Amino acid sequence: MAATSTNHSVLLTAAKVAAPFDKEVRESLKQLDRPPTLVAILSTSSSASRTYANFAKSQCDNLGVKFVLKEVGAGRWKEEDEGPKSKEFGAEGEGVEEAIVEANEDDECDGILVFYPIFGGRQDHYLQQLVSPFKDVEGLHYKWHYNMYHNIRFVDPNLLNSTNTVLPPTPVQANDIPPSGTLKSILPCTPLAIIKCLEHAGVYNQLLKYGDRAFGKTVTVINRSEVVGRPLAALLANDGARVFSVDIDSIQEYTKRPKVVSPTKEEEVASDETTKRPQKRMFHPSHIVQGCKVTLEECLALSDVVVSAVPNVKYKVSTDALKDGCIAVNVAGEKNFEESVREKVIIVCIAILQVTSLMVLGINLPSSGGQSDDLDAPPKPYTFGQVSGGTKGFNIPATTSIDVVGGP
Repeated sequence: MAATSTNHSVLLTAAKVAAPFDKEVRESLKQLDRPPTLVAILSTSSSASRTYANFAKSQCDNLGVKFVLKEVGAGRWKEEDEGPKSKEFGAEGEGVEEAIVEANEDDECDGILVFYPIFGGRQDHYLQQLVSPFKDVEGLHYKWHYNMYHNIRFVDPNLLNSTNTVLPPTPVQANDIPPSGTLKSILPCTPLAIIKCLEHAGVYNQLLKYGDRAFGKTVTVINRSEVVGRPLAALLANDGARVFSVDIDSIQEYTKRPKVVSPTKEEEVASDETTKRPQKRMFHPSHIVQGCKVTLEECLALSDVVVSAVPNVKYKVSTDALKDGCIAVNVAGEKNFEESVREKVIIVCIAILQVTSLMVLGINLPSSGGQSDDLDAPPKPYTFGQVSGGTKGFNIPATTSIDVVGGP
């Protein structure tokens, strides 16, 4: 009998993953007094940022969200324009700070989307903190970052005005419905879009309680970047998964169930450092980060899901090192997996940008109807689209695609 191909992967398109969110957003928009307004700020001549601006406008027009693009500085330059970019149109990043302040103070503006990178480093970080947390659809403000890493899933909007409020982690509960008077915290959208794909692929166990549905799964995330890698590892670990976060010089374990040494009385007084002590797993309300001595190959062999976000065309994850039937997620613009990867997996998901944009437009676009009559009160936040938990914006390269390959 002739040999047949071992490639039995099934294509899972982003449209299938995005469909329920698209429907929910449309239904929720019908209940509003007016269409929400998203102000997008483009301040560089980056073709990637321009592409994302065009895509964002297309998505907003399709859903019925008012999209206002503010082009400042070099952001006014287009590829069809001739001549030096900086002389006629302004320098890279020129006017971006003023545009953010203006949007913060505009009662007709419900959400702010800034296309990064602009200056890079600490100057971009400053701009991210300048955006009001009430209008931040990207989840880049430090309040949202703190909530994400400390597993604070719901927040009272009135507390966003406080500079020193520290909330406890959200306990595991039956569902994801926010308690009365609260809304879901804003989460980064690219990691969240990946999680939505994993949910669709059956990685999350819906029989378990909300906040622990990834329990029993092991995930490896390659490249501990601040845009995707580190927040994704934290989100997965806060959902109960055991996560290996792999970077160029270290491997860390993220988990809510870290192993701790439980010495016996005899071992407590023993001087022999080689004495082996029993270990237990202790449950924490939010994830703990620990160093670990396992190799990348050992992580891959254990992992039900492997996410790679290495921006290097030469980097490839070895197919032989992968666990049979695992899910491989390619987040980088380059293909981080070998062509043979589909011989080990059963599901392929591509073109995740549609899911990412819906995480922004359907989850994080705050405030409908402008400012409250009480000038000291926070803007009235949206309650639509809150089923997914939050999101982040368009600050990854335009060439970036996410391929999810595998099966639970």
